[in-house]
Amino acid sequence: MGELKVGRMVLGMVETNCYFVYDDKTRDAIVIDPAKNGLYDKLSANGLNVCAILLTHGHFDHIMGVHELSEKSGAKVYALEAEDELCRNSYLNASDQIGKPYTVEADELLYDGDEIEIAGIKIKVYATPGHTLGSCCYYIESVKWLFSGDTLFAGSIGRSDLPTGNGRQIMISVQQLVDTFDADVKVYPGHGDITTIGEEKAHNPFVS
Repeated sequence: MGELKVGRMVLGMVETNCYFVYDDKTRDAIVIDPAKNGLYDKLSANGLNVCAILLTHGHFDHIMGVHELSEKSGAKVYALEAEDELCRNSYLNASDQIGKPYTVEADELLYDGDEIEIAGIKIKVYATPGHTLGSCCYYIESVKWLFSGDTLFAGSIGRSDLPTGNGRQIMISVQQLVDTFDADVKVYPGHGDITTIGEEKAHNPFVS
């Protein structure tokens, strides 16, 4: 196994961060939140083999590249079990509201605390309800990377006014994240800039 690296593409109408984590030796990759079609061709052109698709949650701006990427790569789709209904319901995932109904059915449903290994990459799952009922974060301990979806942003947190959102829950989830992880853990959010747990502890107004 080689060195783990992470790339980012900012995609779609609301500038969603789509991440791809890959081994620079094997070229095997995991894609997190494929927001738009065309990812397979771009990654393949760079010699990357997509082995899995991880969803932090099921809102339209994080899933609209899932079908094409999964079909072309053969990669399985992973999501938290509590997000299954939202992924499969175009009203709940807000794709109806933009006039492009879109649904996804995960191949593998995950639970809080699950530890999975894909292409030699070990990942721990953290349920972080609030932005949606089944929002989650993915943590790669070997490199101290946390993919926080729309739960924790640089200097802010996700909205909670869409279907299945809950303002109290997201505050609890965010506080648990900053209490759980070391200050030097890098946070890769669903929108905006990359940050660290330490930065959010010090400067995020939603963190106590």
